[in-house]
Amino acid sequence: MKTYQNDAIIGNKELRVGLTQNGEIVRVCYPNIDFRQYIDFMHMGIKINDSGIIYLHNDVNNVYEQHYIEDTNVLKTEIKNTYFNLRMIQTDFVPMTNNVIIRKYTFINEHDIPLDIKFLIHSKMLSDDNNFVGTKVIDNGILQYSHGYNMAYVTNDLKMNGYKINGTDEAIQGAILQDKDYIGMSNSSAVSYDLGVLKPDEKKEFSIFIYVSDNREKNNFEDIENQIEKLKKIDAEKELQSTKKYWRKYIISHMDFIIEGNTYKELIRRIYTRTILLFPLLTNQTTGGMVAAMEIDEKFSKCGRYSYCWPRDAVYITKAQDILKMEKETEKFYKVFCKNTQSKNGMWEQRFFTDGTLAPCWGYQIDETASIVYGVYDHYTRTKDKKFLKDNLKMVEKAVKFLQKYIDDILENKNKMRVSYDIWEMFEGVSIYSLSSIFAAYQAMQKIYSELEDDLKENRLKQETIDEQKDIMAKQSIKIKKYVLNKLYDDEKKSFVRNEEDKRLDISILGAVTPFKMFSPKEKKVTNTIERMNMNLRTYTGGYLRFENDHYTMDKPWVIATLWMALYYLEIKEYNRAKECFEFVVKSSTKNGFLAEQVNNDKMQSEWVIGLGWSHSMFIIVLDELVRLKLI
Repeated sequence: MKTYQNDAIIGNKELRVGLTQNGEIVRVCYPNIDFRQYIDFMHMGIKINDSGIIYLHNDVNNVYEQHYIEDTNVLKTEIKNTYFNLRMIQTDFVPMTNNVIIRKYTFINEHDIPLDIKFLIHSKMLSDDNNFVGTKVIDNGILQYSHGYNMAYVTNDLKMNGYKINGTDEAIQGAILQDKDYIGMSNSSAVSYDLGVLKPDEKKEFSIFIYVSDNREKNNFEDIENQIEKLKKIDAEKELQSTKKYWRKYIISHMDFIIEGNTYKELIRRIYTRTILLFPLLTNQTTGGMVAAMEIDEKFSKCGRYSYCWPRDAVYITKAQDILKMEKETEKFYKVFCKNTQSKNGMWEQRFFTDGTLAPCWGYQIDETASIVYGVYDHYTRTKDKKFLKDNLKMVEKAVKFLQKYIDDILENKNKMRVSYDIWEMFEGVSIYSLSSIFAAYQAMQKIYSELEDDLKENRLKQETIDEQKDIMAKQSIKIKKYVLNKLYDDEKKSFVRNEEDKRLDISILGAVTPFKMFSPKEKKVTNTIERMNMNLRTYTGGYLRFENDHYTMDKPWVIATLWMALYYLEIKEYNRAKECFEFVVKSSTKNGFLAEQVNNDKMQSEWVIGLGWSHSMFIIVLDELVRLKLI
């Protein structure tokens, strides 16, 4: 892909679409957000009078303004071509009942001369040796097809006046499309529609339907063309109103508190509502698995990719989901996704596709396993649903036994188990965050047993096993804490360090305090560490780095790191400092209300991955505390 950003995301329960701030569709994912991605590019353009193609998403004379229609996943991009004084309003949405992208256009001629306009679509689908893409002309549109999936562009509002199947890159520049073939072996195609002459002050409305299917049910041309014909009969305006209504109702059902007030509070509300609208787009509705973010780097050119489900990230998101009254979604994650992805030995691997299949990995991270045990009990604290604990008891018991083997291997220097990566997946070894997560998993498991005591006490053999497990966990918890105090606190630096080898200061050390509570927030060694974090990780803008000398992000502050520090300050009741951290995040959000992975200090703008689930979940967790304490 040519862009690493999704400035906006729209979709329904299966189809998700990533767009730039100029309204260009850069990703189309179906039937889930992590698989499969369909397009190489999808460009819309116009030919006015005798001009060549004027791309809507990229022209020197275009001026852009973009926003979501309030409280919805409907995106409006206004494009003003200043040379021809043509104003184009592009409304993008995906209906909840059909897997079709609807692009609803309003063209207004603000020039004092008539404009003869042609509308063009130039698209290239991703293709490979095992699933080669071809193109076929259909009634008033183009169908791009393969053995596994299809995409079509059609409209009933305009008349097709040209198309091109082969050699599209050269032909599209002149915006005159002529071809003798109706079918061809090309994954690139172009089509032209005639808008006619638009007089001064005249307005023209039309809709383009972009159909997507993966051939699970319909796999011959008659089926596909019949489906496309049905979609062409859709009333775009009616579907638009229905889609807006759906998302506004969704917002109301998941808002836990009302935020109103000044400009700053409006920014908070924008992120708050955008988070509610984002989470279902990141989630597999069948399994409950959720991706870290919509993909940004398909070719692994700068990272290991983001559109996978990391159990650890998902546990933070489930906590936010519970706050947002999405308890059913959280329950599905644990009862379906986690059960389906747990290994025979009790562990969870680094990451998965949201359907539960194993994703590409480069090692395991012990905190992925510990986080799920912690998360199961954390969800219970909100719902008090004992059936949920019973349903997941075997799963978490199996996980705890794996954790016990891991801790025994470390504490006794057996070196029989593989070395774990840390939270950032960059260092192999024993890290304070990983140990803290295991400590918290043990506390959670013991509380689960306490909650289910009455249900299990009649089974003598089970009770004996539980007593034995509780004893092991209690003893190992003490040893974990001693290990951290003896080996992961640097007396010379007077602070905790993330591991024994590089001894860097790392924001994830805070995990030992919040959420895992291995140490109290005001212990001297903790406060010493915080003091050093403020000297070495806090940037001049008030944001916090992930860790010292973080070359992956070129020492940019992270949203997660800054909100983590806010949570610490809330723990010790230093509310002004917590609010300063929170304000940094709010003011660096995108105009559409998204939070990124990182922030550009110089510009105070979101950077790299936009719409990161972990960032949005931490925002909700902090916001919930601020509201509870009446600090907002």
